[in-house]
Amino acid sequence: MPAALRAQTVPNPRATRPERPTVATHAWTIAPAYVELEAGVEWDHNADGSHAFTTPTLLKIGAAARTQIGILTSLNRPPGASLGLGDLTILLKQRLADHLPIFGAVAVIPGLKLPTGGTPRGTTTTDGSVLVVSSNQLGSVSLDVNVGYTYRSGNGTHAPRSATLWTISTGGPLAGPLGFAAELFGLPATRGPAGARSAAAVLAGPTLALRPWLTLDLGVIAHVQGPQADALYCGLVYNLGRL
Repeated sequence: MPAALRAQTVPNPRATRPERPTVATHAWTIAPAYVELEAGVEWDHNADGSHAFTTPTLLKIGAAARTQIGILTSLNRPPGASLGLGDLTILLKQRLADHLPIFGAVAVIPGLKLPTGGTPRGTTTTDGSVLVVSSNQLGSVSLDVNVGYTYRSGNGTHAPRSATLWTISTGGPLAGPLGFAAELFGLPATRGPAGARSAAAVLAGPTLALRPWLTLDLGVIAHVQGPQADALYCGLVYNLGRL
């Protein structure tokens, strides 16, 4: 009976499925023909004492029951430069399974980044990436694990030819509309002229679900090791409804 009842429950298609504020994402996709906007601001304090500002913005479109298209860009102000448009990334999230043993829901996200930002607001490279996502629900708390790989064009002067990423994130409700998000993420060392030693950081902060279709977030990023910047961030996820 419980399984039958769950099968009859239709999720609210306007309920947000936030992928921010964490670096990681979850395996779930928004409802077909629905559109969701994620936008925020982040202030970085780099290890060398310089500062940076960025506005990560992701538009998500439900293309099918298990497929989501994402368009990601931002306004960036690197150290010593003015504010300008950053690179553009196109993402395709495909949910492969919902209830695998151990792995839970599983999705794969290939991406293509175009060098629309130029220097110094982008990497001047064309990047191909793939992210593998595992999502589990432990009671009311989520657990998401991501592993990613990126390969870039160019000679490695502006950005490493290849890079990897891992993340472990969680989140859930605290009281009423108030919730939390937390994450540990790492960037293994890279090679080449623009190579960097490995870095890791933690992210944590509250979330606030003002409406089913509107969620706010606020928090901090603190480096654990390596050249990862410390940061403050805030933002929102807004489901715009059906196309």
